[in-house]
This record gives sequence, C-alpha cells and structure tokens, in this order.
Amino acid sequence: MSFAVVGQAIGLFAVTNIDDILILALFFGQGAGRPATLRNVTLGQYLGFAGILGVAVAAAFGASFLPDSAIPWLGLLPLALGVKAAIQAWRQRGESGDEEKTERRAPGILGVATVTFANGGDNIGVYVPVFANAGGGGTAVYAVVFLVLVAVWVAAGRFFATRPVIARALSRWGHILLPVVLIGIGLLILSEAW
Repeated sequence: MSFAVVGQAIGLFAVTNIDDILILALFFGQGAGRPATLRNVTLGQYLGFAGILGVAVAAAFGASFLPDSAIPWLGLLPLALGVKAAIQAWRQRGESGDEEKTERRAPGILGVATVTFANGGDNIGVYVPVFANAGGGGTAVYAVVFLVLVAVWVAAGRFFATRPVIARALSRWGHILLPVVLIGIGLLILSEAW
C-alpha cells in the first residue's frame, strides 16, 4: 500500500464530502438526546456511502447503473425529505414549549442513507475516473480509506452538534435548518439537470 495513494484518498474524500459534516451535525441535532441517534446516523451514513462507493466502483470497471443524465434527478430524494421535514416543522410550530409534544425522534437510517446517497451523486462522477485509473488494488485502498473516514466524518458531525453553542442553535433552529438544507441540496443537485 502506497502512502501516496492513502494521502490522495484522504484528500479526495475530504474535498468531496466536506458538506456532509453540516448535514451530519443537523441529523445529530435533530435526534439530540435520543438513544438511537448515533446508531441510526452512523448506519445511514455507511449505507448511503456504500451505495455511492458501489456505483462508482462498478462504473469505473465498466458497469453503468444510471446514465449521467439521470444523476441530477437524485436531487428529488433530499428535496422530498426536506419538504416532509418542513411540513412536520410547520405542523409542530405552536408546540415548542412541550418537549414531548414536539415529537423529536432520532433520524431514520434510511432517511440518512437517502440523503447521503443523493448528496453523493457528484462524488460518483469524481470517483469513477479516479478508480478507473487506480486499478483494482488502488481502488481497494481508496475504498478502505473512505470507509474509515466515514467514521471520522460521523464523529465530526456529532462533535459539532454537541458543542454547547452549536447544540443550542440546533435545538432552537434545527427544525428549520434541516428542511432548508435538504431542500437546498435537492435543488442544487436538480439544477445540474438543466
């Protein structure tokens, strides 16, 4: 294993996934105080990223599951989740005084996975040529490094969400920020279709 390939993998992951830290922090803020949050966010992030990795590896070695023109339409997934979260926030707007009534839940595994996968559509486009040039052994190194870094990203998202200033802001505004960010991501991804 070449240290140069490991360094390149770390750099590539960081550059293509920097926006995920904000999304992860929002998911952790959404499920603050709920015991299933860490498990659900971690499993959802790994599931979504495994989908990204699987599609990128398969495409790099000749299989194409989606035409390039279909990838921007993945933006419909976070857009739909954002609209759903906005509707829930709207319905609960008068219930802010009672923690039990606001029905704060841990984010669902599939919801986190869906957002991760849809947000990673652009990652696939970057990873495919890199994996194709790296060959089987190099791609395996990239994959291992990426999967280790997913855990680092989850830890960073949780860290940011648990800082007192950020935690207070997420507690107060997270129900608004999450739908806005998800809808924004969805629209940004969809904008690539035109």
